[in-house]
Amino acid sequence: MSTMYLTKEGFQKLQEELDYLRTVKRQEVAERLHEAMEGGELIENAEYEAAKNEQAFVEGRIQELEIILAAAHIIQGQNDPTSVQVGDTVTIQEEGGEPEEYIIVGAAEANPREGKISNESPLGKALLNRRPGDVVTVDAPGGSFKVKILKTT
Repeated sequence: MSTMYLTKEGFQKLQEELDYLRTVKRQEVAERLHEAMEGGELIENAEYEAAKNEQAFVEGRIQELEIILAAAHIIQGQNDPTSVQVGDTVTIQEEGGEPEEYIIVGAAEANPREGKISNESPLGKALLNRRPGDVVTVDAPGGSFKVKILKTT
């Protein structure tokens, strides 16, 4: 099992989701199943089928979260202020573009809309272990591009 990098906040968020699914959501789905079973013919009961599908989804997500949390390594950030590491906030700039700021996180926590990019993404991989001032080439699915690392904190 590979290590999953999570921030302290990310670990807590996933733990809260797991707790919610185990307690509240499981109970809700069980109640839906029970009500649907009382509704008559199970073979032609759409509500029963929908509840079974939701139950499968919930149980799958519980298993996924258990695996992620069991393999989690909590990242602190800024272990080495001279190079980019998982947990660091990095400011980069493409030639002719505006500076952009990202936090390097593990794949389970990545959310580009919130400025959190995975250490396994093309940009994340290109930035790791590089230093402020470095110009790095990012090999992305849409083509290669270069960015300059302005700072890391």
